[in-house]
Amino acid sequence: MSLNLSADQPTVPDDADDGVWLECIECGETFAPFDDVRYTCDECDGLLEVRYADLPTLEDYEGQGQGVWRYADALPLEEGVTTQEGATPLYEVPRLEEDIGVEALRIKHEGMNPTGSFKDRGMTVGVAVAKELGVGRLACASTGNTSAALAAYGSRGGMETLVLLPAGKVAAGKIAQASLHGARILEVDGNFDACLDIVQELAQQGEAYLLNSLNPFRLEGQKTIGLEILEGFLADYDTVPDRIILPVGNAGNTSALYKAFRELVQVGSLEEDEVPKLTGVQAEGAAPMVEAIENGADEVRRWEDVETRATAIRIGNPVNAPKALPGIRETGGTAISVSDEEITAAQRDLAGEGIGVEPASAASVAGLRKLRAEGIVDDDEHVACLTTGHLLKDPDAAAAAGADPEPVPAETEGVLEHLKQ
Repeated sequence: MSLNLSADQPTVPDDADDGVWLECIECGETFAPFDDVRYTCDECDGLLEVRYADLPTLEDYEGQGQGVWRYADALPLEEGVTTQEGATPLYEVPRLEEDIGVEALRIKHEGMNPTGSFKDRGMTVGVAVAKELGVGRLACASTGNTSAALAAYGSRGGMETLVLLPAGKVAAGKIAQASLHGARILEVDGNFDACLDIVQELAQQGEAYLLNSLNPFRLEGQKTIGLEILEGFLADYDTVPDRIILPVGNAGNTSALYKAFRELVQVGSLEEDEVPKLTGVQAEGAAPMVEAIENGADEVRRWEDVETRATAIRIGNPVNAPKALPGIRETGGTAISVSDEEITAAQRDLAGEGIGVEPASAASVAGLRKLRAEGIVDDDEHVACLTTGHLLKDPDAAAAAGADPEPVPAETEGVLEHLKQ
């Protein structure tokens, strides 16, 4: 597996296209990036990564504008199907920072992307690659956010979109987005992993172009999260974060950030010992990655039955585990599970700082609090917590976590009397 931090400058293969190619992380086989539709290795079925002959340094991005395509020199195409995604806030949370007890805490709020989640970063690249390949129908399995982003970017690109969702398990706000953007929505009598099995089979039969995070091009857009976090910390603290804590579902962001940091090590923008510790957080009812980390396993065991109110990470078979497990271990990170109650408490904590997130997003802060209490995170650490989706993605969960409305009479005196009580 060629995922270690100290990888040397790669040898450019003959099948590279303008300095870009695909490479298997298991056997090292290489492929041209845009000649054929390909998700995994033809030789061993291993996961693929996008490779580049020439990578920019952090300094090279100066003066390049904002958003995902600010980083075009580290992406497979010069431009994407875009709705101005990226450039999301890196919020200060002074009360939470003091309460949890770390030197610095910032919240990278990916819910401030155009469709309300980090998935937009992957879709701006993935849908552009689909157009480059000349495919017709786009498809994904989804717990909600992927379907919303794919539907929006598919419609932006003028392409047909098909989404498969686990029936009764997706927040209404996310289904509404996919519906309004014109996707064809299929509700499957099964969980997310069953949906993904079907979508992979459809893709293998040439019926659709798969845009789940198994697609290596999608992760290229998501790695820009890590670049923005590093630039933000360098600007504000003159140092990179010691640790980045992420909610984990399919483990795409963990894989993408690890790749971003490996590329920066490769070009000399980061020393190996400067790379932030990638720390994954899962819900207790859907924690196969945590199980693998705790057991020292090289692969995850698929959980057939998963349940959590954090619907966006209700996944029992994270397809990017072969990329994410080395990412956690090579950076000195770890993985931890948190209860639904701890997730809701963290959602309220963030709301108290004026930051509205869906439940899965709050898992990162819940994980930080638990890791700090267990002494795994030190009090002198600079920490970034990734929150992945907006509050309004799951308004029912937000209402359940918040205060109930209070009925009052339609007169000022009655309102004042109620307030006194």
